[in-house]
Amino acid sequence: MKNNKNLLITIIGPTAIGKTSLSIALAQHFGCEIISCDSRQFFKEMTIGTAVPSDEELASAAHHFIQNKSIFDNYSVGDFEKEAISKLDELFIENNIQIMVGGSGLYVDAVLKGFDDFPDIDEDIRKKINADFESFGIDYLQQKLKKLDGDYFQKLSTENPQTLQNPQRMKRFVEVCVGTGKPYSSFIGQKKNQRNFTPIVIGLEAEREIMYNRINQRVDIMMQDGLLKEAESLFPNKNLNALQTVGYRELFDYFDGKTSLELAVEQIKMNTRRFAKRQITWFKRTENVIWFDYLTDRKKIIESLQLIIDNSR
Repeated sequence: MKNNKNLLITIIGPTAIGKTSLSIALAQHFGCEIISCDSRQFFKEMTIGTAVPSDEELASAAHHFIQNKSIFDNYSVGDFEKEAISKLDELFIENNIQIMVGGSGLYVDAVLKGFDDFPDIDEDIRKKINADFESFGIDYLQQKLKKLDGDYFQKLSTENPQTLQNPQRMKRFVEVCVGTGKPYSSFIGQKKNQRNFTPIVIGLEAEREIMYNRINQRVDIMMQDGLLKEAESLFPNKNLNALQTVGYRELFDYFDGKTSLELAVEQIKMNTRRFAKRQITWFKRTENVIWFDYLTDRKKIIESLQLIIDNSR
């Protein structure tokens, strides 16, 4: 049963918008801790390119799920959901208000809403689909899903087309269809996940030009801080799933001799801007978000939150 006494203040928004600094301000004000749900900040080998909070920021408030895994670990969004919910259960014992922050929409949804239940899939089916993908590429998976679950394929085409380009997600859709003999979409919405908290979701936003300028500046700072050297140290493992990430892929192309360093940096900026645009699309579909301009005074945000908290009691 949901316990409305527990409140999870969740901060969403595109990359480089100022979520980290706001989360720390809120954690300090409410005397609570921070759950990070940035899917690349989990990995201890990736620091500069994932904009991990600085040592000073980490010391300003207790953080969880920052550089707690290795790029060599198999770590899924389902694993994160279980660990994050368990950690929140612990934290709510000490304080009925906690903070969650991050730009990974799927991971935010995992904690706030949970996932549907899917049957276990035979490992031979999974291996066969992996092999087919290696042989025929993403187009094969798209056509397979279109045949096995046309309605879901159409829904993705209309509402979330980038998912159709995601090999991990597409392989999962197809393996469920093949392994169960039922459409993937038939398993969606069957399970009702219970949470022992009420979410309060706030978002930070800015005009697109401002947001893009902030992203460009952040990439320049990352390069000054040593992103090139960090990427070079990870280059031997470039095929790992965790490293299929903006900021690293482009520099791997430079190390492979496919592009110049100058062009690689421009590609990082462009791909990060595209990523931010996808984040905004995802988060704008999130219900009951209280949006603030990124320059809004922190005191005003705290006052707004305090009013909501008082009214919830």
